[in-house]
Amino acid sequence: MTNTDATKYYVFYDGECGFCNFWVHWILKRDDKDLFLFAALQGEFGQKFLSERNLELTDLDTLYLWKPDEYYLRKSHAVFKISEVLGGIYQFISVLRFLPTGITDFLYDRVAENRKKLATQACEIPTPEERKKFIG
Repeated sequence: MTNTDATKYYVFYDGECGFCNFWVHWILKRDDKDLFLFAALQGEFGQKFLSERNLELTDLDTLYLWKPDEYYLRKSHAVFKISEVLGGIYQFISVLRFLPTGITDFLYDRVAENRKKLATQACEIPTPEERKKFIG
């Protein structure tokens, strides 16, 4: 993918999910170091990310965290890395990455299956400064 910033972490999420949008805004409010950018999986940038990695284009239940030229993580391991990068009290969540992936992704999948029941479709409107962190 061209025009990416290798110093940033890209969070790919279901842009039509109120629960997912809540967590995107949660990260935004705690991103004091300006390290995260966001893209909906349904958008052009999100679809290109999935396509280039031969990932399922219609699987919107998975959160991805991408560090250009280094790696991408999915599901629970994306959550653990986000908490680590945010630092402070949030980095303690990343300790759970030492649990077996089968367990942590099982729990992630249960939340993902029920995410539309967990939040309304009401979305917080990003500030003009926050809008600059969204791609597409």
